[in-house]
Amino acid sequence: MTGNHKDKSITRRRALAVTGGTVAAGGLAVAGYQAAFADTATATAEEATTASASASQSSGCMTLMSSVTEGPYYLDGALVRKDITEGKSGVPLTLRLTVVDATDGCTPVKGAAVEIWHCDAWGYYSGYTTANPGGSAPAESEDGSTADDDTYLRGYQIAGANGVVKFETIFPGWYTPRTCHIHLKVHTGGQKEDGTYEGGKVNYTGQLFFDDTIAEEIFTLEPYSKHSGSYTTLDDDMVYDGGGASSGLLTLKAVHKKDPSKGYKGFLTVAVDPDAENTGAGSGGGGTPPGDAPSGGPGGTPSASASS
Repeated sequence: MTGNHKDKSITRRRALAVTGGTVAAGGLAVAGYQAAFADTATATAEEATTASASASQSSGCMTLMSSVTEGPYYLDGALVRKDITEGKSGVPLTLRLTVVDATDGCTPVKGAAVEIWHCDAWGYYSGYTTANPGGSAPAESEDGSTADDDTYLRGYQIAGANGVVKFETIFPGWYTPRTCHIHLKVHTGGQKEDGTYEGGKVNYTGQLFFDDTIAEEIFTLEPYSKHSGSYTTLDDDMVYDGGGASSGLLTLKAVHKKDPSKGYKGFLTVAVDPDAENTGAGSGGGGTPPGDAPSGGPGGTPSASASS
């Protein structure tokens, strides 16, 4: 796939990197981990070690970037759960995020609720399953899964004492004119209620990104390969600003080096200001969909039954 195509009618906007250790409202810091997940027997020890390492990485922790737009596909009421796939097919992705306090020496933020959402292998989001992802792709209904069209690939996890949350999901696909990405919000002050997370405030709204070489290799595999067209690379994306981990670029480790279909593990540390509040209306384009997207897609309203 080539990586130079994008909708030229969309104004190119970049998230602004804020450096030098100044904590801005809604700010965040991110740094990738270089090791794979520990086995279950050693997970507790590893988490304690990585939390300690975060505190010592002052330059990484204090490299802050402004929040970016939540994009056109956000829905309230996502479920608290580790596995958000609901049977959606794709390359497995185990995502581990560590939330730390940028205003207090990068100490873990216990109780932080991390919310993520992203598209499926063909570029469709739950709640907006008829919105055209650009290029040529089968209809979302042809994927053969039993996923709930209003809730798949959305969810919350609540951090323990080490600030760590883990998600089991799939590698996202893409849609025009955006690069491959995952949306996230960090909430504090609320609580789990009726299967979702209620109350509190949003401290940060952002996006996670993937190395182009890995993404383009995955997009040659089934079911991703059924979505043809020109993929937007990181350099041409309207949101990613080229800052690496400090701009949301995940550290990725293959489960099996010679077989990408076996999946990846993704790592990032997210440092927030727990006193900040963010509306989700930050900079960055977010990705207006192709002009032929139906009214039920982004920019309109989600399907009538959407509840997440």
